[in-house]
Amino acid sequence: MTTFEKVYEAVKQIPEGSVASYGQVAEALGNRRLSRVVGYALHVNPYPGVVPCHRVVMKDGSVCRGFAFGGAGRQAELLRAEGVTFLDETHVDMARCRVRALPLVL
Repeated sequence: MTTFEKVYEAVKQIPEGSVASYGQVAEALGNRRLSRVVGYALHVNPYPGVVPCHRVVMKDGSVCRGFAFGGAGRQAELLRAEGVTFLDETHVDMARCRVRALPLVL
């Protein structure tokens, strides 16, 4: 399995109504330093709708300005539709919506 395939498998584990940070997804791959690789993999996600990349946000809860499938507004819209709560227009309430841990994908 390639690194990108591992990213997609990890992201599929984020439940609806929850989010994870890029670093959390990288930790699920066994290396927290891969957070930028996670971001790139999600930017080129060949499986939109199957791999819920909209559930991955910055560690401070901000949505991604460069969200590949319609921009930050679209990412926030998708998250709100799943019941994710926000502190303001662009920041997810991480205390309420962040997954505690993702299973390892090795």
